[in-house]
Amino acid sequence: MEATPGGTFIVFDGTEGCGKSTQARMLYDRLSRSGAGAVGQLLLVRDPGTTRIGEQVRSILLNPDHAEMNMRCEMLLYMAARAQMMAETVLPALEAGKVVVSDRFVSSTLAYQLGGDGLTAADIRAAAETAIRGRWPDLTVLLDLPAEESLARVSRAKDRIEQRPMAYHQRVRTNYLAQAEADPARYRVIDAAREPAAVHEDVWRAAAPLLGGRGA
Repeated sequence: MEATPGGTFIVFDGTEGCGKSTQARMLYDRLSRSGAGAVGQLLLVRDPGTTRIGEQVRSILLNPDHAEMNMRCEMLLYMAARAQMMAETVLPALEAGKVVVSDRFVSSTLAYQLGGDGLTAADIRAAAETAIRGRWPDLTVLLDLPAEESLARVSRAKDRIEQRPMAYHQRVRTNYLAQAEADPARYRVIDAAREPAAVHEDVWRAAAPLLGGRGA
């Protein structure tokens, strides 16, 4: 597995409560301690969000008051926030040769919105190509956790997506695993039902070949 020239783009994804934010931060911190971040060579982002516009779109997407939102509208709002993040932060960082670590990306849309209102993977990928300008991740780390355990970890008030029924979240997990099976060169599935430190070591083994010795 080789990074695309110009920078390394690593995504953490998975169901609710699987530890995406924790593991993204742990990788970022490990690279920072190694000195890779000393000259601004690291960027940590969340999707949707990160930019001023992206954070506003995020608040719309996750607001439980917006129960009437159509799935195609939902998909396109995610892509809109993603397009702004790519243009404003991620693409310039990658072009400068930086390591970008993202909490969620297109893989989320291919799991959560697939099948809604008849959306196909081809529909989602076509919209994504426009939003991300063809810059797909070098590695997607899929933190796998059964839906029941995943939702049990969400202790705060659940957002609009988290409030959906268990059958929906079980289907989301299935959609994630299908992505990884279809593209094993760019996905790594890691068991998230363990202590964060143990999960991180597996994450590091998956990411290290792309990072040229940084963080060793």
